[in-house]
Amino acid sequence: MRLLLTSKEKFLIKEGYSHLDIPKDKLRIGRVTTAIKGAQDEGFKKYMEEYRQDMVQEGIYFEEIDIKDKTSGEIYKFFEDKNVIQIEGGNPFYLLKYAREVGFEKILKDLLDKGLVYVGCSTGAHLLSPSIVLATMKKGRNWWGVTDFKAYEYVPYLVRPHYAKVMDNDLKEVMKKTGYRIRLITDEQAILIEDDQETFIGGPEIILE
Repeated sequence: MRLLLTSKEKFLIKEGYSHLDIPKDKLRIGRVTTAIKGAQDEGFKKYMEEYRQDMVQEGIYFEEIDIKDKTSGEIYKFFEDKNVIQIEGGNPFYLLKYAREVGFEKILKDLLDKGLVYVGCSTGAHLLSPSIVLATMKKGRNWWGVTDFKAYEYVPYLVRPHYAKVMDNDLKEVMKKTGYRIRLITDEQAILIEDDQETFIGGPEIILE
């Protein structure tokens, strides 16, 4: 199983995709864009469109799917010819709400068992943590009625994408309340998990104490 957790999509073009052990011309990426639909930040949506155009210019093959209201059969079919499942950034609550409705947790497990590589950008990194509780730190974000923050727990710690030092006090409070360790990644960093091995990319890793 190979998982790559990062903060920014453009970092993937710059460096991230090179860590997947798949040649650039062999990448077949299925982009789950659901979280983008729940985002309120127009600047973010513009960034995502720029990233999409960059992918086209780089000649990286991808197709997109919004899993909201899809059947499990439709999702499995979409990923039949893909080797990467990429969960995009956006609103983690929106994604979790609709992922639960379509039974995406089981679908993801099946796809990873089949050998697909997982790339999680921001929201996609939150999803593989035990909880998306860190997403509550962003003020004014719509929670879409989600009050149970339990996520998929592929890693035993919370991941804080887009880390900046100003977050330290709030992060320490979350750590104290939840008991979970928090790993920090800036916009130029990532965590690569290969079975039981982990590699920190773009170090040095900042440790929250």
